[in-house]
Amino acid sequence: MPNPIYLAIETGGTKLLARLVRGNATLAEGRWPTTTPGEAIAALLAFVEGVPVAAVGIAAFGPIVVDPAAANHGEVLATPKPGWTGANLRAALARQLGVSVTVDTDVNAAALAEAAIGAGRGCASVAYVTVGTGIGAGLARDGRTLGGALHPEMGHVPVLRVAGDDAPSSCPFHPSCVEGLAAGPAVQRRLNGAALQDQPETFAAVADYLGQLFATIVLAWSPHRIVAGGGVLGVPGLRARAAERMLAALGGYGVGAAAGSSEFIAAPALENAGLEGALLLARRALG
Repeated sequence: MPNPIYLAIETGGTKLLARLVRGNATLAEGRWPTTTPGEAIAALLAFVEGVPVAAVGIAAFGPIVVDPAAANHGEVLATPKPGWTGANLRAALARQLGVSVTVDTDVNAAALAEAAIGAGRGCASVAYVTVGTGIGAGLARDGRTLGGALHPEMGHVPVLRVAGDDAPSSCPFHPSCVEGLAAGPAVQRRLNGAALQDQPETFAAVADYLGQLFATIVLAWSPHRIVAGGGVLGVPGLRARAAERMLAALGGYGVGAAAGSSEFIAAPALENAGLEGALLLARRALG
């Protein structure tokens, strides 16, 4: 198909993004609040009305079924986001538009984009971590992302609590996962309106939990670089302190391969890495 038009979509906890692209030119962009699946589908169909879309890529929040062989491919699994459990945006758009719709997690898509055109360019494997309303991580290796029956859910890996930290977890599933102890809602609950950088003990605890997460990623995935972003990591000095705690958690094991480099943990280079990754997924669908 000469000069096809692609639709890239990113679904987030608070916003829904879309972009229509032909070649290297952006034809239109859309942004809506994340409300219900039905409203999301209606907004997207109105956005592309009359446009001959050739393929669609979706970077989605999880948990979501990413296995193309699964009967419920694209279905959102149990989630605290009201109305989204059981929703399947991929299937609805494929049915309505009659084109290939590829879905992956937002963090896997972001890893793909940062590896191709962002902070991980030149690295064979790139892990992407976001620390915001939730915590997620994805991996891109040689242009492909990590997935199986499910997908990476690194935000829910257990971490060892810092001595004296008995703050309740904000995760409805786990008492001591990194998301429950160091994502945005957990941090805000600890601070009671104060700034994280002004609360040394809380700052140190959050950095320690994120450092443990980074260490787990090093041991499980062995990436050449970790690109780490999200609102919480925008706090001055937190990314660097978490990198220090990662090295402490590793205890010197395996750091010579990549993790010991000062460039190993990097800030994102792309403003909307998930949406850029969704575009790459759409392009790949047409080869």
